[in-house]
Amino acid sequence: MPFDAYNDVPDEALLALFANGDRVAAKVLTLRMTPRVFRQAYRVLSDRAEAEDVVQDAMLRLWKTAPDWRQGEAKVTTWLYQVVANLCTDRLRRRKPNDALDDVSEPEDGAASVETSIQNRSRSAALGAALKQLPERQKTAVTLRHIDEYSNPEIAEIMGVGVEAVESLIARGKRALKGLLANRKEELGYDD
Repeated sequence: MPFDAYNDVPDEALLALFANGDRVAAKVLTLRMTPRVFRQAYRVLSDRAEAEDVVQDAMLRLWKTAPDWRQGEAKVTTWLYQVVANLCTDRLRRRKPNDALDDVSEPEDGAASVETSIQNRSRSAALGAALKQLPERQKTAVTLRHIDEYSNPEIAEIMGVGVEAVESLIARGKRALKGLLANRKEELGYDD
């Protein structure tokens, strides 16, 4: 069966199909999930190789869990997000305090100008520093919504709170970020 035949198949059904021996379902689910969880891991770890290792480990755990998966208890995305978050936390705990990460990445073909690249890094670093100053729940809610692009109901499920609580956490987090970054608008190249 071709990949596009699985486009409308929910994640949970793909996992059940894999558990029943359908290798194409596994490929489709992997292609669907890997970019999202890689972004999550890379955002937390700031290291491409470590993020790739976390994604591989998380996907292996998903495949091992597939035969025992109980549909309706949790969404695959929610379960996978938690596994990745836990694996990232474990890796951060194992790092030595003076581990220095190399923030300089290799330029890609067709990359933006050096000036744009530097400005984007500055903006990213400023946002990352501001996010670290937020209370943990606000940081998680804002990151899940605006960086990982989860919906508010999905965030509520991940965080174990109501949708209204998620909306409140996001609103307070965004207000706090605006305040933290307000005096850096010109430096970061924002006119408004």
